[in-house]
Amino acid sequence: MSRPRLTLAIAEHPHTSAIRSGEIPIEGVDAEIITVKPQIGAFRRMVRELEFDVCEIAPTTYIIARAYGKKFKALPIFVVRRFHHSGLLVRPDAGITGPKDLEGKNVGVRAYSVTTGVWTRQVLIDEFGVDNSKINWFVDDEEHVQELVLPANVRHVAPGDSLADMMARGDIVAGFDAAAGIGRTGAPTGGWQEVETNYPDLFPNAVELEAEYYARTGIYPMHGTIVVKDAVLAEHPWVARSLYDAFSKAKADYLVKLASGEATGATADKHRAIRKIVGPDPLPYGIEENRATIEALEKTAFDQGLTPRRMSMDELFVDPTKIAALA
Repeated sequence: MSRPRLTLAIAEHPHTSAIRSGEIPIEGVDAEIITVKPQIGAFRRMVRELEFDVCEIAPTTYIIARAYGKKFKALPIFVVRRFHHSGLLVRPDAGITGPKDLEGKNVGVRAYSVTTGVWTRQVLIDEFGVDNSKINWFVDDEEHVQELVLPANVRHVAPGDSLADMMARGDIVAGFDAAAGIGRTGAPTGGWQEVETNYPDLFPNAVELEAEYYARTGIYPMHGTIVVKDAVLAEHPWVARSLYDAFSKAKADYLVKLASGEATGATADKHRAIRKIVGPDPLPYGIEENRATIEALEKTAFDQGLTPRRMSMDELFVDPTKIAALA
């Protein structure tokens, strides 16, 4: 059997670095690692041009792309995780004392389908009864999936304007730190646009809310999701298992280092903090381990007007554990 040569556009994470370096091989595959900085560029190139054989993309982007017939499918490998009760910042003079106060207001997010915004709206809608159709959403970037038709309550900022400037003027009264470039209290974001402001979080007790939310729902929002071209899976179905095994091995090695203290840096610090909520594995892979989360994102994407139809788990994900590994 010939070994396929596959292009992999995956970002550098402490739990993927051994795959990128070749230290952990992908069985049966000659991997060509493609680096795209920032990784968001790979999202667009994948959904618009089907450029890579394997790619790390945002899960909402993937679900929308799949709904519009893009020819790739996801594996239950999620290389970025975080909760979303924090990060939605509000003007202190806007009279917003709780989520329902956002109804009738103007709120900014970089793009309507950006996964941070989608997950936060899931919290607002499902946890606090917010009517999302009553929020006026302003965006200042294009959506990854060009076929997406935005809901009527979403509009683009005027040419030459920005969400950060609109927030400063009071034209919008809330926006996302990472997903709109609007700064958190007392510190620049280091994100979309470097600004320093004095905007507090909508939820000052976000960590406590996130812990309670996870304990009650089992939902642990995912971001970086690994997808594979349909053509690759059709010709070499075992590639799904080889990728899953390699990513799982790289993660297992990282978790040992995380537990021992050998893993250091900002990502390791975040994972140690989140283990207090989710347990020893801050990066669970697998369909059953993530069923509640996947189903929540698929449902909320439809409810928020991002997908034209509902999709099943089998339509969205390959289960690599049901595919035989290479002998």
